[in-house]
Amino acid sequence: MSPSTKTKSAASRSKWSKLLWVIPAILVGLFLVVLAAKGLRGLPAVQQFLTDYPGHSDLPEGAPVGFPAWLAWQHFLNALLILLIIRSGWQVRTVTRPPGYWTRNNRGLIKTKNPPTKMSLHLWFHLSLDVLWVLNGLVFYVLLFATGQWTRVVPTSWDVFPNAASAALQYASLDWPLENGWVNYNALQLLTYFITIFVAAPLAIITGLRMSSAWPKQAGINKAYPIELARAVHLPVMFYFVAFIIVHVTLVLTTGALRNLNHMYAARDDGGWLGFWIFAASLVVMAGAWIAARPILLRPVAALMGKLSR
Repeated sequence: MSPSTKTKSAASRSKWSKLLWVIPAILVGLFLVVLAAKGLRGLPAVQQFLTDYPGHSDLPEGAPVGFPAWLAWQHFLNALLILLIIRSGWQVRTVTRPPGYWTRNNRGLIKTKNPPTKMSLHLWFHLSLDVLWVLNGLVFYVLLFATGQWTRVVPTSWDVFPNAASAALQYASLDWPLENGWVNYNALQLLTYFITIFVAAPLAIITGLRMSSAWPKQAGINKAYPIELARAVHLPVMFYFVAFIIVHVTLVLTTGALRNLNHMYAARDDGGWLGFWIFAASLVVMAGAWIAARPILLRPVAALMGKLSR
């Protein structure tokens, strides 16, 4: 083994040994949070606060009940695309020697005065997924407002904030708030979905566009909106989506899995198994897409839209 290989191996072991301490530290931190939350709930003032603010805000009059079928397939498409976007985005940031490079054909519908920029195959895949995600998101926004479903994920009363604090305290104390997502999200869920849909997603798009080669290099806004700022925001937004997915999946599976999966995948409110089997099938599709997203399969697709090189 060469000295450089030994050095890399030692560095790798050191990195993993540091990561091993993260897990017990997180567990200790969670234990202390639960302990503190239970202590707070024993105080008379906090008990009165929980009575005054049970954890959910009233919806506007005429708000829809339940989930339409379009929301189920939108949820699946968004989950599939964001999974691959996070993976390819991480590869763009961490892979120093990409499996190839791609240059767009400067003909057809998209023509530019300057020659197209050469990019790694990982970046081409990431940007292609971004386009599909944005198109899917536009359909989602249109349907969200056309069907009135926006009233379920947009705060319409200031009491959402104390109710969100109440729901957070209930979650932290492991005495989770009573909820019926089919009718109304609790206030903490509402704020989280609002931030995800109307803050995090647009931020990901705006910062990603600023970092892409499609952004004009001589635009007047470049001084006020430098690429360094976009990079500084884009990565934390990705980490937000990862954290959201972890918490979201955990709560779905621990607060009545069958009913929640029926809400999300079968557009029905019962404890049957249909939603579970659709969810299981979606996991198979996502796993297949993850496996298929390899250079050997990506190269032929990329070659249809541009020139490949090493």
